[in-house]
Amino acid sequence: MLHTRTTPAERRRHFREQLASGRLLRMPGALNPLSARLIQETGFEAAYLSGAVLAADLGLPDIGLTTSTEIAARAQQTTRVTDLPVLIDADTGFGEPMNAARTVQLMEDAGLAGLHLEDQVNPKRCGHLDGKTVVPRAEMARRVRAAVDARRDPHFLLMARTDARAVEGLDAAVDRAKAYVDAGADAVFPEALVDVREFEAFRRAVDVPLLANLTEFGKGPLLTADTLRDLGYNIALYPVTLQRLAMGAIEDGLRTLAAEGTQNSLLPRMQTRSRLYELLDYEEYAAFDSAVLGFTLPPGT
Repeated sequence: MLHTRTTPAERRRHFREQLASGRLLRMPGALNPLSARLIQETGFEAAYLSGAVLAADLGLPDIGLTTSTEIAARAQQTTRVTDLPVLIDADTGFGEPMNAARTVQLMEDAGLAGLHLEDQVNPKRCGHLDGKTVVPRAEMARRVRAAVDARRDPHFLLMARTDARAVEGLDAAVDRAKAYVDAGADAVFPEALVDVREFEAFRRAVDVPLLANLTEFGKGPLLTADTLRDLGYNIALYPVTLQRLAMGAIEDGLRTLAAEGTQNSLLPRMQTRSRLYELLDYEEYAAFDSAVLGFTLPPGT
């Protein structure tokens, strides 16, 4: 009640242990803190905070308009309610290498298990849109190095994302990933790979944990968890799935409400009041409040 039962340090160590185990971690993107709690309850191993989702939640496109402090605030709200390790999308680090360094410390303070930084220019674009531009490899290596030097908890995961596949080709993306690992990245996120052969090639070439981005309506295939296990990937990321499901249901519900003038036909599709209260631990809050109200000091104190 009110908070998690684990500390950020415990969650970071657990995240590292999970990655070292060789098992595939399934990581849905939370659209708000309550959905993060539901991700945990459903049995997933970790949760994610997508920059695209956080921007869309503010009514903004994913083009680098959010700030480090905005996403840190949402991150802290999320890590407060889940015992899962949470990985966050930190875009380009929100500026120069010094900004990336500050971003790392903000995200550590927010209770996250790790973040990823990308090698796009700032402002960035969605990783599955055309027209992206990447910074020189050496510049991104400095960005990664600054993040490593700023990190205070050695278990906080620093992941490097490369968007170079769509700009410079697969071989260049692999070379960049290797350079970022040499600069200190703990893991790699190869963005917008287009088929299984490219996933295989990246796994053969890069000897650190790898993340597979399974975003819908993008450039890559929606590979199954079994396929990714066979390929040797460490994280299966579903970054925007929950937001797309929720917004689709909201749109349908609004149209039905407008057309019918009542929500009666929508009731079977809704989460019930009792289920919401169960998810929120409502009874535990009520019991705690009653205990506090009924508390009296022992006689003679």
